Amino acid sequence: MAQGAEPRLRVLLGSSIAMGPGKADLLDAIDQEGSITRAARRMGMSYRRAWLLVETMNHCFDAPLVQAERGGRRGGGARLTETGHEALRRYRAMEAKAQSTLARDMAAFRKLLNPHAED
Repeated sequence: MAQGAEPRLRVLLGSSIAMGPGKADLLDAIDQEGSITRAARRMGMSYRRAWLLVETMNHCFDAPLVQAERGGRRGGGARLTETGHEALRRYRAMEAKAQSTLARDMAAFRKLLNPHAED
């Protein structure tokens, strides 16, 4: 049985992914690290990739999710805005609801998957 198969929730706005699991993880990391650079490093991605994901999210929402602060003596940083915290909270709640709702169907679906395909 393919144990690792899990559904992944993505919220699309046109052709853009406004929010998905990776973007939510990035928001969590920015919130904890206080920096896009440190969040990217923690997640094993380039600063450029993290910045592009932040730009996409900020563009997709009515208000920015991340507020970056320019460098200076303390080197700048980044923080989640109120909208960022709200979007992340709602996305995590939707993820939990989807997992709970789909649990039985996913168990049956996993039985159809090739258990060796992950190798």
